[in-house]
Amino acid sequence: MPWKVTTTMEQKIEFICEWRTGKYTITELCKSFEISRPTAYKLISRFEEQGFEGLKEHSRAPGKHPNATKEKIVESILKLKTKHKLWGAKKIRILLFKEFAEQEIPSTVTVHNILKKNGLVCPQKRMRRVKPVFPIFDPKSCNEVWSADYKGKFLMGNKIYCHPLTIADSKSRFLFTAKGHYKENLKSAKAEFKKVFRIYGVPKQIHTDNGSPFGSVRAIQRYTQLSYWFIELGIAPVFSDPAHPEQNGRHERMHRDLKAACAKPAAYDLKAQQRRLNHFVKEYNNIRPHEALEMKTPADIHDFSTRPFPERITNFEYDTKYKVLKVTKSGAIRWKSYYWVYVSAALKGKHIAIEDIGNGIWKVFYRNVFLGFFDEKHLRNKQQSTRLETNLV
Repeated sequence: MPWKVTTTMEQKIEFICEWRTGKYTITELCKSFEISRPTAYKLISRFEEQGFEGLKEHSRAPGKHPNATKEKIVESILKLKTKHKLWGAKKIRILLFKEFAEQEIPSTVTVHNILKKNGLVCPQKRMRRVKPVFPIFDPKSCNEVWSADYKGKFLMGNKIYCHPLTIADSKSRFLFTAKGHYKENLKSAKAEFKKVFRIYGVPKQIHTDNGSPFGSVRAIQRYTQLSYWFIELGIAPVFSDPAHPEQNGRHERMHRDLKAACAKPAAYDLKAQQRRLNHFVKEYNNIRPHEALEMKTPADIHDFSTRPFPERITNFEYDTKYKVLKVTKSGAIRWKSYYWVYVSAALKGKHIAIEDIGNGIWKVFYRNVFLGFFDEKHLRNKQQSTRLETNLV
C-alpha cells in the first residue's frame, strides 16, 4: 500500500502538532520534516500570532514596487470615476493631465486595472460584430453640417413623456442644445432653432432623419414647413435614407450617452429634467474628452459660424426666365385658369417659380431649390390636379 501524499499545509499543521506535544526538540523536528531551523521558528512564530491561519502560504510579491502608481494619483482616478461613472479609462486618464505632470501619469491599461481592482469596471455585454457604416455627410470644417433630432421619448417621474431636441455640429461634435419638450412639433423645434441660431450663427446644411417635424417621406423632396424655413435662411436640408438612423451615427452615439446620463432614471418633471440635460451639455462640450477628436473636447475644436441669423427673411427675387406662381391654401398652383398642380401644403401662400424645358415639361423651384417636374400632357381634365414628380420617366 503506497504512502499517502500530503500537502504542504498538512505538513505544517503536523509539524505544529508535534511541536506542541513537547516531546521533541527543534533539531529533531527539523530533521524529521527536512526543514531548516529558521523555517521552523518562522512557522512557530506565525502560529503563536495568528493560529493555524498564519500557516497559509503568503504572497511573495514585494510590499512596495518601485514603479507602482502613486497613492495620490490612484485617489484622483477613483475620485474622477465616482464623478463620471459612465466614463472609461481613456477619458479619465486625459483629465489627469490637468492635475499631474506627464511623466507621473500611468498608461490607460494601468488606469483600467486600478478601476477594476476597486470594483469600478462593469463587464460589458459582448456585442455582435457588424460591418461599420460611415456617415453619408462627412464635413471638413465646423458649421458645414449640423445634425438635429428628437432623441427617443422617455417617461419622467410624473408619468409624462419628455422629448429632448438635440442640435450638434457634425465636425466638432459640439452640442448646441438638448432641450426637453412635451411634444415633437414645429412650434417647439423652430423656437429652439432660433435660440441656437442667434447665439452660434447658421450652418450650410442641417442633417436630420425623416421624422416630424424635420422631414416627411410622403412630401416632395421630403421637405416640411421646417425644411422650407431652413431654405429661406440659406440652409440646405439634407436627410438620412428612410429607416437608416446609422447614417447619422455621430448623433446617435451622442444620444446613447445622453440617455445613460439623463434618463436612467429620469427626473420627476420637465424642469428638473432640463437641469440634467443642461448639465450633460456642459460636461459633453467642455469636460468629456472625445476619441474622434484626438481626446480633445468639442469646445476645443468648435468655431462660431460666420453667417449670422437673419431676424427678418427677405423676399426672394426670381430670374426673369422663370414664371412665378403663388401656392394656394390647398397647396396647389393654378395652371391655365382651370388646371391644378399640387406642390405642398407646407408652401401655402409662398411664391414658386417654374421653367419650361420643352415638350410640355416644367421644372419647379422654391427660391434656389429644385422641387420637381410636372407634365402638361397629364393635365387632361379641367379641375383635375396632378402632383409634382422628382424624376422624369
